[in-house]
Formats: sequence, structure tokens, C-alpha cells
Amino acid sequence: MAIIYAVVARATVVLAEFSAVTGNTGAVVRRILEKLSPETADERLCFSQDRYIFHILRSDGLTFLCMAKDTFGRRIPFSYLEDVHMRFMKNYGRVALHAPAYAMNDEFSRVLHQQMEFFSSNPSVDTLNRVRGEVSEIRSVMVENIEKIMERGDRIELLVDKTATMQDSSFHFRKQSKRLRRALSMKNAKLLVVLTCLIVLVLYIIIAFFCGGITLSSCRS
Repeated sequence: MAIIYAVVARATVVLAEFSAVTGNTGAVVRRILEKLSPETADERLCFSQDRYIFHILRSDGLTFLCMAKDTFGRRIPFSYLEDVHMRFMKNYGRVALHAPAYAMNDEFSRVLHQQMEFFSSNPSVDTLNRVRGEVSEIRSVMVENIEKIMERGDRIELLVDKTATMQDSSFHFRKQSKRLRRALSMKNAKLLVVLTCLIVLVLYIIIAFFCGGITLSSCRS
């Protein structure tokens, strides 16, 4: 997956999170949450570290953050965060500002995972984003090095288990392969039905030609 970590937090209080890889991503994210301004104005931020980018959406007094590979761009990760924001507020908007740590994790971590897979592998997501006209807005979000908010002694080296990432990529490759084989099987089945119908129709026309027309009257007598 291109998006490999996501969290919903109120200031430094984590309400729900999901990680598709092992490593210390959670520790790095908690340090980022500590360094963010306590002001709750709506904003979008991007911080890079190594080969990954932390995408941050702050809205309704909450912070929605995901980590993605730097080659994945910014549009889709922010679309993912917008989607997560909408789903979270719809289910927990009234209680999120007072809920204890991990209060929504049991339920919402599954949503983070499910939408993470969808936005990482579905090409139609970027097309929808373009149709909505959100491209220019996201382009204005500058990607800054994480050192801008981290003091030298505060920075934690980001460790991501490459084996887990490769296994996850292999899983999605197999999943897409199965989907492709299924689509090809359906296409072949439809083609077979069409060819069968055409053969039957041609045979009927030939027989009708020698049997006196479409009612096959001469062949019946």
C-alpha cells in the first residue's frame, strides 16, 4: 500500500489509529502531534522524513494524519484524510472532543484500514479528486522537512519494516491479479455466449434457406 499509517487525534490524545507496517511510526507521529500548534484552526500540512510524507488535516478541533510513500503525491492522501474526517465526524462528532484515548479505536481502526486499502489501490480516486476541483488547493500545501517542527534532539529516526511493506505490496499484487483474472474470465464467458448465439443464428439461417424460409415449412412436410 502507498498509504501505510493513519491516526485520528485530539491534540496529543490518540482516538484511533492503524498501521499497515511494523516499526516506530506511532512514536514519530506522537512527537509530531506534540510539536503541532495547539490552535485548532483548520489547516493542511505536510512534513517529509526519509522516503515518506506525513499528511495532516486539522479540522473540527481534531487532527487527521496519514503517512504515505513520497512517490504517491499529495492529492490522494489528502482525499483519504477528507474521507476519514467525514466518516469520523458522522459517527463520533458529538463525543470526539471529550472522549478518552483510544475510545474509537476498536471500531474506527477497521475503517482506517479499509479506506487505506481503497485509496491506495483504486485509480478512480484521483480522477474524482480532479473532478471536484481540489487539485489547486492541495498544490498550495508545501512539503516541509520534519526538522522544521522538530528540534535536533527531538527528532526520532523513522524505522519502517521493509519486509512488512514488501509483504503488503505482494498481497495487493495478488489481490489485483485475482481481480484481473476474474474480469478476464467474465469477458471470455460473455464472448463465448455471443459466439454461441452467432453460430446458432448462422446455422438457423442456412437451414431456413434450404427449408423454405424461417418457418422451415419444406423440411417439416
